[in-house]
Amino acid sequence: MNGIEKITARITGDAESEIAKIREEAEASVKKIQAIYEESKREETESILEKGRKTAAEQKERLDNMAQMESKKMILAAKQEMLDEAYERALTNLTELPEQDKIRLLAKLAAQASVSGNEEVIFSASDRDLFGARVVEEANRMLAGAGRQAGLKVSAAQAAIRGGLLLTDRNVEVNCAFETLVRLTRNETAGQVAKVLFD
Repeated sequence: MNGIEKITARITGDAESEIAKIREEAEASVKKIQAIYEESKREETESILEKGRKTAAEQKERLDNMAQMESKKMILAAKQEMLDEAYERALTNLTELPEQDKIRLLAKLAAQASVSGNEEVIFSASDRDLFGARVVEEANRMLAGAGRQAGLKVSAAQAAIRGGLLLTDRNVEVNCAFETLVRLTRNETAGQVAKVLFD
């Protein structure tokens, strides 16, 4: 091998060695970049998944809370409906009392509510016609028995009530309508009735 061939062979060998070295470094750099990219991708994927899990958990909690609130509202509405029904039944029971029981109850209401003993007693149209005079007669008997003025009279007027009576003396009116009595009783007893119904 002559001198030029040796030089050429050495240059070629050096070049190939240099190329191999550059190739190794490039492959190492590519592997390093790929590793960094893979780690970054893994971290980003984990971050996205974590955000997704967190969002899903928050959404689930919100939905659970909404469902609980809706459930509570429905239970409260059902309880309210049951209370309404209980007091409506009480009102119906009062209006459907047997006649003698109703006369005694109305006479007692009139006697207790009377202030002067000279009031007019207003009934619903049907109650006035059926037993208004008997109620007033019994109420006057009760007032007289208690040593009070006993001059109650059946009014010609009629009230738009389901049952009970009104007492009127000039500008003063005492409302003893069954609807009013049940409403007032409800204000005082709703808590106790709810306890009986729901505990």
